[in-house]
Amino acid sequence: MIVMKDDLTLGKLSLTYRVLYTGFLLVMGLGLCMAGAQIMLTHGMADGKAGLSMNDIIYSYYGNRSGSKLEASLTGKMKDKAPENVNFILIKWVRDDAPVAEWDKVGPLLEKYCASCHDAESGLPEVNKLEVAKSLAEIDHGASIATLTRVSHIHLFGIGFIFLFVGGIFGMAEFNQFWKLILISTPFAFLVLDVASWWLTKYWPACAWITMIGGFGYSLAAMVMFATSFAQMWLPRWTRK
Repeated sequence: MIVMKDDLTLGKLSLTYRVLYTGFLLVMGLGLCMAGAQIMLTHGMADGKAGLSMNDIIYSYYGNRSGSKLEASLTGKMKDKAPENVNFILIKWVRDDAPVAEWDKVGPLLEKYCASCHDAESGLPEVNKLEVAKSLAEIDHGASIATLTRVSHIHLFGIGFIFLFVGGIFGMAEFNQFWKLILISTPFAFLVLDVASWWLTKYWPACAWITMIGGFGYSLAAMVMFATSFAQMWLPRWTRK
């Protein structure tokens, strides 16, 4: 339990609580790093190129209206999951309006290269089923309302609790009170901005830049709080009796 007293600072904590809070911050920091890596490996490959760009964000939420979700995946983040000749066959099937007559040729390829991940337990579309594959072969309109709702509530609840505890620990730091309040509130504000930008980009692709700002804002605030908390719990300047 985090004890919130103005006269209790991180440097005055007992060794027990310093170890506890340090372990928590290390795990949360690693989790945020993994989240960033996951973004780079999924949304960051939406346009088929490494690195997160405006097009990646637009394709992820607004969609690539010049093609289908299946083709966008085969030329983007799923490009390396199957040989080039297989991707060529699948993309040609999509561009030919996904004819049912060719499913005997296309279905086994999707079963072989995609079904191991896209199964009923994964929550991903079961692309080895004809009706699912045909729906994905339609024009890409980006993330669905159902997907946005699910991801939004997970992020708001999950990351909100992370910053509650990170802010609670940082609240015991010896820090300028004005900037302390700014840093504690910033992650919550930018988290809401980040989630709101997904919905805005879904309808207005020009809003994709807001997503960049939202993610950068709460990441920067988190870095300052993490670094300050670690320093004041362990460096002699603050822990010396």
